[in-house]
Amino acid sequence: MEYRRLGRTDLKVSVICLGTMTWGEQNTEAEGHAQMDYAVEQGVNFFDTAELYSIPPKPETQGSTERIVGSWFKARGKRDKIILASKICGRGGNTWFRDDKSPTRVTRKQIFEAVDKSLQRLQTDYIDLYQIHFPERPMPWGSNPTRFSKAAFEQPADETPIAEQLDAFAEVIKAGKIRHLGLSNESAWGTMRFVGDSEIRGTPRVQSIQNAYSLLNRTFETALAEVALREDVGLLAYSPLAQGFLTGKYLDGARPAGTRTTLFDRGQRYQTAGAEEAIKRYIALAREAGLDPAQMALAFVNSRSFVTANIIGATSMEQLRTDIASIDVKLSPEVEAKIDAIHQLVGNPCP
Repeated sequence: MEYRRLGRTDLKVSVICLGTMTWGEQNTEAEGHAQMDYAVEQGVNFFDTAELYSIPPKPETQGSTERIVGSWFKARGKRDKIILASKICGRGGNTWFRDDKSPTRVTRKQIFEAVDKSLQRLQTDYIDLYQIHFPERPMPWGSNPTRFSKAAFEQPADETPIAEQLDAFAEVIKAGKIRHLGLSNESAWGTMRFVGDSEIRGTPRVQSIQNAYSLLNRTFETALAEVALREDVGLLAYSPLAQGFLTGKYLDGARPAGTRTTLFDRGQRYQTAGAEEAIKRYIALAREAGLDPAQMALAFVNSRSFVTANIIGATSMEQLRTDIASIDVKLSPEVEAKIDAIHQLVGNPCP
């Protein structure tokens, strides 16, 4: 396993980060425990979860993933061996997260409530990296937008300023409940505002940004990659296999039993015009190079200098073994050049 520094902290995280969002929905507690056991055996020391999980979000399963991670900590006693990341929901319409049934926001009151509830479910005294899952301000947070929409950036009167968010997180860090702060689904502007405000006011600095990044969505490279490298706010890449589409299992309209898109029809982001043609090109390249398509896609993400960690997710142990083993796959300059040539033709079909 390879390890990289998390932002400007003293933490070294495994390049392969174990994503957990299927636990409590597609995976049982026992299966979640088995995944954590295997990942740790392979050198993975970085787990990522969220108060939102499991996915898809539902009142009856909310928090189930954190509870599964917490029961593993209690059973295995390995809390000090794991760098644990979780998240608070950003601005949203769901009302089942908070005691007063208010929609989710990143306010001081909600930050304190969310942290305390996560700590209880996780059965731990602290969270190493606590991330804002999506921004407090309205924006098209599900992607790095390629088309401007004025309505998506309207500023509401009740928006919590970034400085106030940082002040609240500073209190939580001072209390010892979280160690470091991260962002997720953020823009270059938002990331720099968080960095700038923290430096001016002496509040905790953000150490990472968790955004989608894959062969089908390289929009992070346009502006955020420079921010990540110059400001040491490295990417925690999620959806590196494009919700499994880059494995080829959904090609030509296939819907394998038990898969996420078959069960929940949540793959629309990866079913855009041009997506299937791009996927076919990348899979053909992998086969030409004698590589497993999933491992080629993951190895590409692993190789980026602005990536701190690559968040994998699996519903079976076979998938997990394949994904973790991608750390040993090194792409040749020739394969990388062919990947870039495909990208030049197909662009970012799934931003």
